[in-house]
Amino acid sequence: MYAIIKCGGKQYKVSKGEEFVVDHVDAEVGSKFDITDVIMIRDESVIVNGLDKVKVVASVVEHFKGDKILVFKYKSKKNYRRKFGHRSHLTKLMIEDIKVPKAKAAKKEETSTEEATA
Repeated sequence: MYAIIKCGGKQYKVSKGEEFVVDHVDAEVGSKFDITDVIMIRDESVIVNGLDKVKVVASVVEHFKGDKILVFKYKSKKNYRRKFGHRSHLTKLMIEDIKVPKAKAAKKEETSTEEATA
């Protein structure tokens, strides 16, 4: 089973027990939180889109900084040189569980089947 979730404006394909890196999340290391913005879930052969009641439970493994990105501005013949860098704050998450509510048996409406045949 896997789910496609939206976290920090980006989409991630996750499954139970998987670790992945996202932009900084305001949660303490070791704490768990629910990700409710689930776009799609695939369970064996069933694909379900747009579920509102599905939750993905994730725990924070660590907070760290990413690699430094260097920016160098330069204008020729003008003695203009500027160098600066940036390191993004990132969070490593681990998926604990994907909670899917059990589907209730759908009731067949006789009126809708009669209208479809007419």
